[in-house]
Formats: sequence, C-alpha cells, structure tokens
Amino acid sequence: MQSARQKLLTTLAHKSFRLGEFTLSSGGTSDYYIDCRTTTLDAKGARLTGEVFLAEIQQRGWKPRALGGLTMGADPIVVAVSVVSGEVDGFLVRKAEKQHGTGQRIEGFREKGARVVVVDDVCTTGASTVQAIEAAREFGFEIVGVMCLVEREEAKGRPNVEKAAGAVPFVSIFTANQVRAQHVLQTDDTEPSVFAVAAACEVCGRPAVTNNPRSLCEAHKV
Repeated sequence: MQSARQKLLTTLAHKSFRLGEFTLSSGGTSDYYIDCRTTTLDAKGARLTGEVFLAEIQQRGWKPRALGGLTMGADPIVVAVSVVSGEVDGFLVRKAEKQHGTGQRIEGFREKGARVVVVDDVCTTGASTVQAIEAAREFGFEIVGVMCLVEREEAKGRPNVEKAAGAVPFVSIFTANQVRAQHVLQTDDTEPSVFAVAAACEVCGRPAVTNNPRSLCEAHKV
C-alpha cells in the first residue's frame, strides 16, 4: 500500500505538473510549471497534503500552536493541516494591510508569542515565504519551522528563505525534480493509446499522439 507521501507525489505529478514554455511569477522562464493548487484544492489532494505536512511537523517535534503563510498559495495548505490535525490553528498573511476595518495583515489565529510554522506551496525565489516570515515575526509569533510543498531548487530560493529564517529549519516536502521524475513515469508511453475521439495536446494544443494517461503531442509526451 502506498504511503500518504507517495500518493501526494503521484497526485502532484498528475494534476499539478505541466511541460511547455512558461513565464514564472519571478519573471524568469521555464520548460515546466507546477500549480500546486490543483492538488491542494482537490478533495483527496487536500487530505493528503494535510496528512503529509502534519506528519513532518510531528516528526520534527515542533509542536506549533498554528501555521500559516502568504495568501493565496498557503491558504489550502493551512486549512488542510488544521482540519486533519483538529488542533493546529491557521493564519493567513495578506500581501498588504487591508485599508478598512481593523487594517490588520494577519488573519485568523492571532496570539502573540505563539509557536507557529510558516508554509508555502512552491518555492522559487522564496519571496512569498520571506514575506510571510517577516510578517509573522513583526506580529509577534515565534517561528519554529518553515515548510514548502515543492522546492524548485533554483533562483536562490533556499538561500533567500534560510537567510530570512535564521536558525529556524526550512523543510521542503518535495523537490521539483522529484515531481518531474514521477510525471515522466506516469506519462511513459508503455501501452498503446486508443483515441475514442480526436484529441489535442494539453500543453500546446497540437494534435496528440498519446492519451496514456494524458493527451500529449510528440514533443510533450515525455
């Protein structure tokens, strides 16, 4: 039987990983894109996300009172862990203080001095994670750990996050290379493909040559 961690990796590779030509939020370009929200907002994917993050937190003995991160990549992760744990509360960090009401930047759990874990979905440059770290500390939280679902291992993401985190450990559940390798395994055309209807490549729209397990053209089938 597959572990929750392996199931989550399989789900990310199937639902969140795409090959092609993409412009990243950092301004750079890449031949692949990972949209973790198609996994973390999936019913089964959300449960797996909560289970895997919670297991990692428990294994490291961090014992946080809450966890949170910058909206909106962190949002589904925060909710998933809170629901699965039944005891770890959540908070969300706005990108800027709201200009009405209480004007606060931290939403949800707000207990100064509490032990918290900062989370994010994808770490490329680490900018969103760094913003969340800075906002959490400015509010008065004690950060005991920093986590991301997928680390792209580029654009100085890890050094940037580790510099902001200081002595606090930064943990990635998966690397982009691990997700990519699993994606390749899933799209390995080892069985004949039979099309019930004409199909187009999910990546570029050109005629597909396989639908095992996704519709892909010759250029994107591996």
